[in-house]
Amino acid sequence: MFVPHPFRATVLTMFPEAFPGPLGVSLIGTAWRERGLWSLETLDIRGFSEDRRGFLDDTPAGGGPGQVLKADVVARALDSLTGPPRPLLYMSARGRPLTQARVKEWSQADGVVVLCGRFEGVDQRVLDARGFEEVSVGDAVLAGGEAAAMVVIEACVRLIPGVLGQAESLSSESFEDGLLEHPQYTRPRTFEGIDIPEVLLSGDHKRVAAWRAEQRELTTRERRPDLWAAHLANSRPEAPLPGSTAGPGPANSQARGGKARGE
Repeated sequence: MFVPHPFRATVLTMFPEAFPGPLGVSLIGTAWRERGLWSLETLDIRGFSEDRRGFLDDTPAGGGPGQVLKADVVARALDSLTGPPRPLLYMSARGRPLTQARVKEWSQADGVVVLCGRFEGVDQRVLDARGFEEVSVGDAVLAGGEAAAMVVIEACVRLIPGVLGQAESLSSESFEDGLLEHPQYTRPRTFEGIDIPEVLLSGDHKRVAAWRAEQRELTTRERRPDLWAAHLANSRPEAPLPGSTAGPGPANSQARGGKARGE
């Protein structure tokens, strides 16, 4: 399959041997190695040290524990890259939370460049000077950014057209409309005394759709009250504009409410 401009993921890391990891298996791996829908390259930061001892890091300015990855080393690694500009992402526990909305934006770019930190992190100056976006995959601290980088890359790649077999599977996933996904079941019908919900075996597509919609709302409300609050806010009917000449009658109210629900 010919792809003129495949999505290109570049990882700047001290441990290139950590890759591809899960990126090399299943549909993601097939889309890379066999179908050419995306590409993965790792760049060993250790090759860009000009210190005669090969040091990549130094002690934190102002004191403190650990080591900080040097700005000039990261800059030289970045300067070695070729091709069109791509989003620069630095995996950091203090970064902005990873969201599906951001993933969608990145997946539509020419690719991403992901910097994996170690020790106490990276000199802030190179992050600011080169326009890195700091990204967090959760409220937990990892030993390095490699695992987080794989999360970001996989999230982007799976949105590339043709990577997943069924496009409709994307539209019903968690976060696609601000709600979490409904529970899933398969055979056997009974497992350890627990049955598949009868409605899913009814063959009534309308009932199944209604049940799934209800479960999505229940799950989101219980597990992610932040998402549920945002969903409610986005679902409210639009208020009439000041000075609007539209009357308050039932017909006009219904029209406005119907439009808001459909948006």
